Amino acid sequence: MSDPSLKDPAPAEDADSEPRPGRVRKPIGWSTIIIAALVAVSAALVWRRDGTDGVLDILTHDLSLFGGILPRVLAGCLLGAFISEILPHEKVSRSLGPKSGLKGLLIGTAFGAILPGGPFTAYPVASALLAVGADFGATIAMVVSWTLIGYGRAVAWEIPIMGTDFTLWRILISLPLPVLAGSLGRFVYVRLYPTPAAKDDEN
Repeated sequence: MSDPSLKDPAPAEDADSEPRPGRVRKPIGWSTIIIAALVAVSAALVWRRDGTDGVLDILTHDLSLFGGILPRVLAGCLLGAFISEILPHEKVSRSLGPKSGLKGLLIGTAFGAILPGGPFTAYPVASALLAVGADFGATIAMVVSWTLIGYGRAVAWEIPIMGTDFTLWRILISLPLPVLAGSLGRFVYVRLYPTPAAKDDEN
């Protein structure tokens, strides 16, 4: 028997098992550098105007603010980590994955609308859903729905301040937007990161 040719294509199962490229998170990126530069310039301007006492007052206030926010950030990150371990990957992928279609976008929209809490809850949960098999489209629909339709802010803030009629009309007008945003996100992501099988079909 002759040795297999080096030009033979790899088995299909190997191509299918290749993961999609993901975004590598760097501890220090351009955004961090730009923010650090702005902080340094702002501190220098405050020091020039108010002296060392002015800078120390701002630092003391910000440290107390950071101390109050830190427990919420920690709780949100722990919530996301626990959810990613608890949720069954197969069911999440079937309900919110790339092949879930319109149903996945509607589920993501409904989940985002009823999700309580602020950004310290919403974004860790969205990250956990991505980790257990949800696709970009359903996750985008969830985040947009939480931002536009979230009942917690509507009940606590919007209805008392803006009134019931305004809140209901605003929610009705916003209902299609999470689905549209999720559909667009799914469309763009598939073209930015096509599966190996799709690449083979194009060739």
